[in-house]
Amino acid sequence: MASGLPAGLSPRRAAGGGSGRPIETPADDVLDRTTDTEASTEAAVENQNEGQGAGLDEAAGRHSAGIGAWLARGWQFFITQSSSSLTRRIVVLNLTGLVALSIGIIALSQFRAGLIDARIQSLLVQGQIIAGAIASSATVETDSSITLDPDKLLNLHPGESYGPNEDALYGLDFPINPERVGPILRRLVSPTKTRARIYDRDGVLLVDSRNLFGRGDILRYDLPPPSAEKPGLFERAFIALRMWLGRGDLPLYRELGPDDGKGYTEAARALDGQNASMVRINERGDVIVSVAVPVQRFRAVRGALMLSTQGADIDDMVEAERLAILKVFLIAAAVMVVLSILLAGTIAEPVRRLADAAERVRRRIRSRIEIPDFTRRRDEIGHLSGTLRDMTNALYSRIEAIESFAADVAHELKNPLTSLRSAVETWPLAKSDESRSRLLSIIQHDVKRLDRLISDISDASRLDAELQRQEAAPVDFAKLLSTLVAGANEVKREDCVKVTLRFEGGSGRGFQVPGHDSRLGQIIDNLIENARSFSPSGGAVRVTCRRSRHDVEILVDDDGPGVRPEVREKIFERFYTDRPHQGFGQNSGLGLSISKQIVEAHGGSISVENRTGQAGADGEPRVLGARFIVRLPAL
Repeated sequence: MASGLPAGLSPRRAAGGGSGRPIETPADDVLDRTTDTEASTEAAVENQNEGQGAGLDEAAGRHSAGIGAWLARGWQFFITQSSSSLTRRIVVLNLTGLVALSIGIIALSQFRAGLIDARIQSLLVQGQIIAGAIASSATVETDSSITLDPDKLLNLHPGESYGPNEDALYGLDFPINPERVGPILRRLVSPTKTRARIYDRDGVLLVDSRNLFGRGDILRYDLPPPSAEKPGLFERAFIALRMWLGRGDLPLYRELGPDDGKGYTEAARALDGQNASMVRINERGDVIVSVAVPVQRFRAVRGALMLSTQGADIDDMVEAERLAILKVFLIAAAVMVVLSILLAGTIAEPVRRLADAAERVRRRIRSRIEIPDFTRRRDEIGHLSGTLRDMTNALYSRIEAIESFAADVAHELKNPLTSLRSAVETWPLAKSDESRSRLLSIIQHDVKRLDRLISDISDASRLDAELQRQEAAPVDFAKLLSTLVAGANEVKREDCVKVTLRFEGGSGRGFQVPGHDSRLGQIIDNLIENARSFSPSGGAVRVTCRRSRHDVEILVDDDGPGVRPEVREKIFERFYTDRPHQGFGQNSGLGLSISKQIVEAHGGSISVENRTGQAGADGEPRVLGARFIVRLPAL
């Protein structure tokens, strides 16, 4: 039989086809495929959500790690800065000022006094209202009568009146009825949390709001615990400090008996018909404000109403205010500590780095130590850094100069010593007197050369120390030059070279310079001797002194062959000499070097150039001689 289903669709049979179970239809197959699709979609969505969750967790982990690293660096910076004594001093000094200010605000604040004054005024107004209510409705009804004379009433003229006098009215007795006072006082005082006491004219306590209760009220008494302990040392110290800070000149409050109401000053004054107030302090340091007003009817004082604050209500408000100030202080202290550490970091850290670099320079851990450069800072730290850098560079330059000087000295001394050694070793081998005479002259020449070298080296080595030890003083260069030129002309020499002197652009006092006269004289003497050694026989050395705007300029001219351009800088080096017309070893080569060192120590400069004339046949200017130029700062 045909199943009656469309072609291409085969029914699915459940197990036990004859058991009456439903046969699955094509619609069920479609639903199955839809369910599979939804399941796969849900799985993909769950996988995507898990991937996004993992990415978020990873990003959160990186963010937390970054925050942790930042906190770790901040903590390390805090620990590093806290180890500096300068940081601790800055923090302590800043906090000391803040603590002193906060203590002054807490101890000397007008808030407490203003609060007490406001409380007194409030209690006065409250007491007057309550006293008026008591006087109008809480007095005993008496049977006192007023007697009138009928005859006097008959004898009255028109416009006259007759009645009891004031003395009779004052004599009327209106005693306070405690049974009426109690409910009124309870309704008026209970919301204000104020203690009220009423005294009669004799100062006997009639009503105390502490003992008032209404019908249905539950009486509750705070009993001490069975094992009550005495206050500890810390609590007693706190109470004593609180009383010392808050008491001032306030009297101590004492609870008096019910028959001793006049022992309270304010109550006694109220019974005399005056409003009075009093501020006291109890044994726990709490401020008690009391106000007493008279209870009077027909201007007759029937008693006194005394209102007083309960416990520490004023002190609680003061403590709350102080707590707020303390919170502000803690926040300000935290901010000040952070700012102090940052400030100290800009001071202590650069100073520490400069000190470490200076210590390394002292130990010479490496060949050359660089001092940290803080010159970009326009403050004392930047100035200190620049000064230390300049000092260190000068120190290294001095060390290098000493090393170079030692090497040059060793080299210059080695040459005559080698020549001496060779001559001495050759002496035994000399066969003739002529050979021995020649060797002896070599030995004498080398000894003179050594003596000259040692003298010049000794002078050069002492130069820096002398310039550093001696204080600069004004030197009259006109007088100095005149003396030196006169001395040079007085010495008779074979070359017959004369020295002349000329001044330009100033008077005698206009040629003053700060410095050391002996060393400045050594400069001129070296230059004159150098010029005379190059001048021809019978020539002249011309010394000219000029005054410019800020300098004194000295020119020393000779008539020699001049200076070759390639050696104009080298002639100022130590042990360098260029004298083709003289024999070897006649000059140590230190004269011009020493002169340059002295000039630079005085803040001046020295240079050399050739004096030239008309061009010769080759078209080049003819050299007339050399000119040394010295410039020194003038006073």
